[in-house]
Amino acid sequence: MPMQQPLTYHAFVELAGADPAVVGLVLKGSQAHDGMATGHSDHDLYVVLADGAATELSRFTGHRTPELDLVFVSLTEFRAAGMPGFERYALARARVVLDRLGGGIAEILAAKARLDAGEAFRDCAEWLDAYANALYRSVKNDRDGHVLAARLDAADSVRFLLELLFALDRRPRPYNRYLEWELARYPLPGWDTRTLLDTVQRISTTADAAPQRALFARVEAAARRAGHGAVLDAWGDDLRLMRPPT
Repeated sequence: MPMQQPLTYHAFVELAGADPAVVGLVLKGSQAHDGMATGHSDHDLYVVLADGAATELSRFTGHRTPELDLVFVSLTEFRAAGMPGFERYALARARVVLDRLGGGIAEILAAKARLDAGEAFRDCAEWLDAYANALYRSVKNDRDGHVLAARLDAADSVRFLLELLFALDRRPRPYNRYLEWELARYPLPGWDTRTLLDTVQRISTTADAAPQRALFARVEAAARRAGHGAVLDAWGDDLRLMRPPT
């Protein structure tokens, strides 16, 4: 009996394209980011089914190999995926392979790529406070000679900072793997990409208080322009430790 060949990405796309129950195919991950795929990259594919539809393709539910990872969802489930959640960035930069909704699948992805104004404002307030907290702890630990604690807090502050900066631009933050890819193609308004990346790398590795304070000064100005002064003012006199010395 001949050995059955593993299901390939292209073979599955052909099967799905012939099945009317499938209203969309969406490729995410490295294969959807130009230049990021390697020899280890599989094809992460969302299979979007019409609500209530039955299909023989459901036998592939949970299929996962080094070549192909399939996720089956209904159209309603697909609309909700990552809203909010960790998956949001992956879908924001996903690639439409099949769209039987006359552009409807692409519209759903576009909505995931853009935070609405209220959501962005709420997220910014939370990330700003988290960033200030980690920054304060880092510079305080640096002052008091707690080197490891300062570096750990500095690394945390960078994570919260990036969430904040992308939320200020009403975008989901990219995964670390795609940060440079994202910024090279879609820079953050008002920020020089190379300078920003060099600064966060220095902060993450050294916890040097001087660049942390200099960066905070820029972030504070941007946050106040965006209407988040109350979040900062709640820190009271502790802001003096976060700001550059005068």
